[in-house]
Amino acid sequence: MLDFVTTVGRVILAFLMATGRLALFTVNALFHLFTPPFYPRLIAKQMIDIGYYSLPVVGLTTIFSGMVLALQSYTGFARFSAEGAVSTVVVLSMTRELGPVLAGLMVAGRIGASMAAEIGTMRVTEQIDALVTLSTNPMKYLVAPRILAGLTMLPILVLVGDIIGVFGGYVISIYKLGFNPATYLTKTYEYLEFMDVFSGLVKAAVFGFIIALMGCYNGYNSKGGAQGVGAATTNAVVSASILILIFNYIITELFFAR
Repeated sequence: MLDFVTTVGRVILAFLMATGRLALFTVNALFHLFTPPFYPRLIAKQMIDIGYYSLPVVGLTTIFSGMVLALQSYTGFARFSAEGAVSTVVVLSMTRELGPVLAGLMVAGRIGASMAAEIGTMRVTEQIDALVTLSTNPMKYLVAPRILAGLTMLPILVLVGDIIGVFGGYVISIYKLGFNPATYLTKTYEYLEFMDVFSGLVKAAVFGFIIALMGCYNGYNSKGGAQGVGAATTNAVVSASILILIFNYIITELFFAR
């Protein structure tokens, strides 16, 4: 019994220590995010990497998700003679949930892993220590540009992904399911509200912050050579994906709970 209690206590203490380290890292990163000096070229480079180069992945994911959503919605609603609700389900599902979550998970797999691997390699090869020797703050030079880029570019990616996903549902509904184009578009505009799009963009900003934060945190604290960099990369993707799903529920509860 004593061994069991000791094991549980050790796990809880390790969890609290990890949470405290992450909290301190987050506060430090936010402080350097809003204080000079800034590095515009590094910020622009990260914006291009996160936004432009992630667009094909997000676009492909959202367009096929919109297509599948239209097909599945039609199959379900046809049982109740409510096929006209397909357009509403597609646009609300894409803007509120699928667009932000799918884009966040795709970017976490691509960018979160890349950030953790790059910064982790710099840590184990002592390049971060070299930055400190050159009087360059690593948090300001490595972490702040990535977090700022994640905050700003993921909402843009999600907005584009929403449009592409709704278009995918439109294509399937018109050319495969035989919907009237004018009626489909009318119902889409009629039931879409500003809060639906806005909540998705808020989620995207939070997800972008989480992805960049977890990628930088795991890379910055990696150790143990190549094996440590691999573990940091895995931890960055897994932790970012889990936090995206958790905060997706929290933000949905804040916006749409009655």
